[in-house]
Amino acid sequence: MASVLITGGSRGIGAAAVRAFAGRGDQVTFFYHNNHEAASRIAKETGASAMCVDVADPQAVKAAFANIRELDILINNAGITHYGLLSQTPVEVWDRIFAVNVRGMYLCVQEATSLFLRHHRGCIINVSSMWGQVGASCEVAYSASKGAVLAFTKALAQELGPSGIRVNAIAPGVILTDMVSNVTPEILEQLREETPLERNGSPEDVAQAMLYLADSQFVTGQVLPVNGGFVIT
Repeated sequence: MASVLITGGSRGIGAAAVRAFAGRGDQVTFFYHNNHEAASRIAKETGASAMCVDVADPQAVKAAFANIRELDILINNAGITHYGLLSQTPVEVWDRIFAVNVRGMYLCVQEATSLFLRHHRGCIINVSSMWGQVGASCEVAYSASKGAVLAFTKALAQELGPSGIRVNAIAPGVILTDMVSNVTPEILEQLREETPLERNGSPEDVAQAMLYLADSQFVTGQVLPVNGGFVIT
């Protein structure tokens, strides 16, 4: 049984990950920001422990980790997006996207690494996006932040490898969560048609990839695309 921490675990991909890891008997803790009702529901359903934490807040992250005694797997899933022209993107929005998507990951990794080093082992899985690989028009801030996640992952894998800590990333494609709630059904259908597997993804598709990376002891520094073939690099 592994001790697993998942950020952004109250909805979408994060909730699917909580269910997947708890379902195989792991001890799961998840962070969430402000959706208390959803977090309570997921915790009751899975037996996982929910903690209200803004991952962009250094003090909040440090305080949360003070309550975590053992950790085997950290999944940095918390993320936000913004759709709009770069010229109309307020600096406050840009900063908040990077604060959650990049700084939050950095803060959690810093705290988790000290726990991993006690046993000379650990697994970090960072959730990026296919837009971090190739970019998306009208999602420049989000694409840039998810590109940073990929660079962070590759550099950190080299840094922590000698300490027995593996670091990998997942780059999901179009996943049917509330993050795509602003996308019209017509565009979602177009995206489905452009996907070689002829469907958009589910949160469970990404959770299965997380399970694979959690168990793959000779895989580090890699980016696992979960996009149905929409982006092939």
